[in-house]
Amino acid sequence: MSRFGLIFGVIVCVLVFGVCSCSDRGGDAPAAYTGDGVSLFDGKSLDGWTVINCKAVVDGGDILLVEGNGLVQSKEKYGNFVLEFDWKPLAEDKWDSGIYFRYDTVPKNRFWPKQYQVNLKKGQEGNMSSLEGATSKDLFKPGQWNRFKITVDGVKVSLQINGKEAWQTEGLSGPEKGYIALQAEVPQGGKHRFRNIYITELKEDADNTGTTN
Repeated sequence: MSRFGLIFGVIVCVLVFGVCSCSDRGGDAPAAYTGDGVSLFDGKSLDGWTVINCKAVVDGGDILLVEGNGLVQSKEKYGNFVLEFDWKPLAEDKWDSGIYFRYDTVPKNRFWPKQYQVNLKKGQEGNMSSLEGATSKDLFKPGQWNRFKITVDGVKVSLQINGKEAWQTEGLSGPEKGYIALQAEVPQGGKHRFRNIYITELKEDADNTGTTN
């Protein structure tokens, strides 16, 4: 084999290895965050989170849900806020996860809170079954990173997916503040990755029907 052929072969091997090693991450760089929120995930540790009844690790700068039925729950409670994050399911089919917010307890003998959940289940990405009109369609991109922006404002909640409005509705009740959590449903719904998690807290008005802004 010529010297050129040997060098070419080494380069090909390196490229193939690189593609394989990052295949489940999509090989794409994180989109730039342009808001003024506070980071809930530093890309290095799970500081600020409590892992409940599941296994989650920091892998390649992402939160990777590895196994179990449980929650990766914020240590702080939040009332009115804008939550932005990127997520990607790793299962080829029947993926299932979700984002819970404004809950204060998980009922006994249950893995997850009763409400509120923005669904990350295949075919229901972005939906909230507990509220009328909270249904998304044709905005989720299978096999890719997707950016969600959830705005919780008094009794109102809205969602943007990949920069496009999915829905707006109202009807929130219950605790005025609660935890935020990533749902692990790995046995039936597979592994998921999350990154670029930011929150912007909104000021409440006197009657808690929305913000003062």
